[in-house]
Amino acid sequence: MNATDRTPADLLGSALAADPGRPLVTFYDDATGERVELSVATFANWVAKTANLLQDELSVEPGDRVALLLPAHWQTAVWLLACASVGVVADVSGEVRAAEVVVSGPDRLEEGRACSGSRIAMALRPLGGRFPQVPEGFTDYAVEVPGQGDRFVPYAPVDPEGPALIVAGREFSGAEVVERARAEATGLGLTGPGSRILSGLPYDTWDGLNAGLFGPLATGGSVVLCRHLEQAGDGVLDKRVDSERVTVIAHGTAGR
Repeated sequence: MNATDRTPADLLGSALAADPGRPLVTFYDDATGERVELSVATFANWVAKTANLLQDELSVEPGDRVALLLPAHWQTAVWLLACASVGVVADVSGEVRAAEVVVSGPDRLEEGRACSGSRIAMALRPLGGRFPQVPEGFTDYAVEVPGQGDRFVPYAPVDPEGPALIVAGREFSGAEVVERARAEATGLGLTGPGSRILSGLPYDTWDGLNAGLFGPLATGGSVVLCRHLEQAGDGVLDKRVDSERVTVIAHGTAGR
């Protein structure tokens, strides 16, 4: 990856320039049987559309806070990079009342209603499907995002030293996210391009975010992100490791 990258959005830009067709995020949901594979280019397109939604439709500005009430999911990864692209703070700690925007999964809508700003609902259905009926007080992401632009340019340059992420009560700048992801890569077993990590860790800790997104992105690797892994049948994990050519499993994943 480019040594001059200072923000997570920079990392994605370098990945796109280097090899847009390689897999970046492969997502499994063992409760539904869903499997989705996103190349760098496809992932970046979702990020651009979501960043345009944030900047143009929701009118967020650098330094604003977006509360993400979402599980470890490919669409959550998209939101994390969209926030980084605009320069707003992605808060996975769930401090809804302090946020200008809340993005909520289907099981945390009541919690999301405490936000006095914009509210986005995520159905988290296979293939990015819509809610059968839009939750009251929310806008359905799956309805709004397809019409957004495929290219994103921030109105103001993103400050690498500005706040970018809040997780488990700790705030990180964009530069700190990149530096820590790089520094911890070897400990995760990410040795560079071609590394493929399988993670079933939630996104509510730094370790989960790093294994499930930032570490692979910072090293030119990729992630097999697994939700509801505890519902997988006997032998499923071993078969997945083999079929997905996984090179390392994030600590804690196998403890089902």
